[in-house]
Amino acid sequence: MATVAVYNLKGGVGKTSVAVNLAWAGATLGGHRTLLWDLDGQASASWILAPDHVATEGADAGAVLACDIPPSDLILPTGFERLDLLPADASLHGLDHIFAQIDRERRLRQLLDTLNDSYDLIVLDCPPGLGATSSQVIRAASTILLPMIPSPLSNRALVELQTHLSRGGEELPPIVPVFTMVDMRRAAHRAAIENGPGYPVIPMASAIEMMGERNAPIGVYAPRSAAAQAFDSLWYAVSPHLTVA
Repeated sequence: MATVAVYNLKGGVGKTSVAVNLAWAGATLGGHRTLLWDLDGQASASWILAPDHVATEGADAGAVLACDIPPSDLILPTGFERLDLLPADASLHGLDHIFAQIDRERRLRQLLDTLNDSYDLIVLDCPPGLGATSSQVIRAASTILLPMIPSPLSNRALVELQTHLSRGGEELPPIVPVFTMVDMRRAAHRAAIENGPGYPVIPMASAIEMMGERNAPIGVYAPRSAAAQAFDSLWYAVSPHLTVA
């Protein structure tokens, strides 16, 4: 089983759209039994894939991390072939505090191991932050995707993440930067891409913003759009890093 964590120290970089569309691509293009585990208390990925659950169910996601509830008890089918969801809820606000209270360095890894026989690929939609969650992520993930908006400081964001994650002395999994929310009309975006080392590019697109209204990955309702093709290309760029590829 491969585990891809979509993670950044900062929010507002298109993290959830990357996580949802990558998970859908893994299930659809890769043919893998895929789970999207929403670890963000805002539950945006959960709203996209299971809006009725988010609106009506209780706050149990934090209890999974405390091992009061097995992950399998909360997993939902999404209606998309081979793609399941472990939804988030308000109990995950302050995830760093939850992990700190548990005081188990490999809690997330242990929980993922219980799902090893059920899935080929797990995508983690991680909240932004600098605390205990980041330590859990590097011990759990086989690959980390770093969504970031292109700018002259893009490489600094990558170095900042590598420096932060390496402070615990752990060996880091591969980190794959992804330029997101790209607007080629902006000189700074063009310069970062032209001068960069060929990171995958996800454009700024109204079709992506519609995911919350359509409650679906973009490849379902706008498969021919430039954004959908960009997410397909992202999957093919990431899949060689995965043990299931």
